[in-house]
Amino acid sequence: MSEHYDNLSELNKYTPLREKLITTHKSVSEYFPFIARIAIAIYDPETTMLKTYLHSSGEDNPLEHYQTLMDDAPSLKNIFEKGLPRVINNLLTFEESHNVHTKRIGRQGYAAIYTLPIFNNGVFIGFVFFNSKQKEVFTEQVLRQIDVYAHMISLMVINELASIQTLAAAVKTAGSITHVRDPETGSHLDRMSRYSRMIAKTLADKYQLDDEYIEHIFMFSPLHDIGKIGIPDNILLKPGMLSDDERIVMNTHASKGREIVDELLKNFGLENVKYMSMLRNIAEFHHEAINGEGYPLGIKGEQIPIEARIVAVADVFDALTSVRPYKKAWSNQEAIDTLLKMAGKKLDENCVNALIQNMHEVEKIQKLFIEID
Repeated sequence: MSEHYDNLSELNKYTPLREKLITTHKSVSEYFPFIARIAIAIYDPETTMLKTYLHSSGEDNPLEHYQTLMDDAPSLKNIFEKGLPRVINNLLTFEESHNVHTKRIGRQGYAAIYTLPIFNNGVFIGFVFFNSKQKEVFTEQVLRQIDVYAHMISLMVINELASIQTLAAAVKTAGSITHVRDPETGSHLDRMSRYSRMIAKTLADKYQLDDEYIEHIFMFSPLHDIGKIGIPDNILLKPGMLSDDERIVMNTHASKGREIVDELLKNFGLENVKYMSMLRNIAEFHHEAINGEGYPLGIKGEQIPIEARIVAVADVFDALTSVRPYKKAWSNQEAIDTLLKMAGKKLDENCVNALIQNMHEVEKIQKLFIEID
């Protein structure tokens, strides 16, 4: 009997997806040292946007915070439509080298790329990329072995995203079971989650937010008001303004949200998954105020987690520009004027400015996710 070292044993541990990707890259490098980077991009079918998500190459990240419409990347779109991988063994001769993402990869010194689409039961999820700084390395023999790693990585990505989607589905189902009909659902969640991602992307350098964080704030922000499941219908659905006593009850949705999140994470075995603290913070602290006059704890300034400050601005802006039982939709300019008055008092000034400087993107999101009466 002899012992064998399993160079993928780290995958057995409860570690973040990024760490698993790095472990997998190390294993790949033992056989194919020319593989300098493995990267993952994921797809948003609602906007047809392809977004960078994870990579294994440390500081060497030519496509940090990058996104593009699938139609603007015809070669990748062709991979998606055919469901087949693509090999570029010499990037200098690639016909699509004029595209921004291809130029960035080339400038970083990468000379060859192997790209595979990720599908989950026929549903397109995104791409996994193997980058080499040497050309003409992806032979048929090499590709057969790399394919095994590629599909293993795909399964890890699918598992990670499925956990979050299952959690979101559980929340939605719980709302239906308890007959809660929050008027701020539907298109509101589509818009504010994308505003949240946009703000986070704009502030990425300032707060050192990586692509994985940015994508998780997009995924978690729609769950900010899950605590409203526990608010009685006569208060939640009241068409007019709330009384002082009713407002006190309504405000408990923030602490209730944290309780519900904790219970869900426990029941789904997700308590220790990376970034789940973001979900807890978003649910509990998105109504805290910069000046300390928010709820439920009355914390202030940078005591409020950045993800909660981001979601607060996205949520308030969309509430102001949407129809509510007690008000008409405000214009974007009226909402901007109000946000500027709230900046530094109720809302984070940096987050407010990040939204305002991207109004062209805001308008695109509004057109794409129009409120349906």
